Amino acid sequence: MSADERVSVVVITHNRRDELHRTLDRLATLPEQPHVVVVDNASSDGTAEMVRSTHPDVTLLTPGENLGAVGRNLGVRHVASPYVAFCDDDTWYNPGALSRAADLLDAHPTLAVVTASIMVEPDGRLDDICVEMARSPLDQPPGLPGHPLLSFLAGVSIMRREAFLAAGGFSERLWLGGEEELLASDIVRAGWHMSYVPEIVAHHLASRVRDSHLRRRHGIRNTLWFTWLRRPLPSAMRRTARLLVRLPRDRVTAAGIVDAVRGAPWVVRERHPVPAAMERGYQLLEDMQLNGGARKYVS
Repeated sequence: MSADERVSVVVITHNRRDELHRTLDRLATLPEQPHVVVVDNASSDGTAEMVRSTHPDVTLLTPGENLGAVGRNLGVRHVASPYVAFCDDDTWYNPGALSRAADLLDAHPTLAVVTASIMVEPDGRLDDICVEMARSPLDQPPGLPGHPLLSFLAGVSIMRREAFLAAGGFSERLWLGGEEELLASDIVRAGWHMSYVPEIVAHHLASRVRDSHLRRRHGIRNTLWFTWLRRPLPSAMRRTARLLVRLPRDRVTAAGIVDAVRGAPWVVRERHPVPAAMERGYQLLEDMQLNGGARKYVS
């Protein structure tokens, strides 16, 4: 099979040499033979050397600092394909998944993002978040595949490069942890659509090399920042109150809230609430998400 030049893969990594090695080995077996770009966020465990020695065909970018999710912006700027599949260093796609996603993006010019279903390894069970996405209460745009979304999961999503760049990519302020929501909002606001397509399958074998407390702290902060950046005032107040009631009473939560409050000046300055139609969608999703079990604020 010849390479499918419609899709490139961008992987961000930080100090997960072994996990990245496994992911690159699996990407190398895909029939699409995608161009792979690895953004090494200042790893100190020999990650860059491993990539150079074992996968010399991979484009390796070493910005010299940990850019977090913004490393994906750097990767996207180094590819020429119309579509970009994002991977984390502990996720990978099924054979044929990238071409199938590209076919959907080709066929639906207003579709900007295709999010895959996630098989949690090593037991191969469907991730709870996929059940939630499949129950999307949003109105289905006529003719579009899958289930409509207002956000996406960066580690298992294939994106139209044009839409990504026009929206400015991932925010430097949010860095990492729930960073998708703000970018997704700006993409949808620009007139694009997003879909969860369960027939397109990815896998996730969660790395043990992670700071779960820091990720949760950033996730709380970023959720609050997004809420006050893009939700109308009554909704922002309601969502904040509901979130604070649900969060664990611990130091990680306190740190996340303090971080969010410290960012209040720039949040107020850059606040730009979404239109009413989008806000109705957020309200529907919020009710479903708070009553579901896919989002856990513990670490």
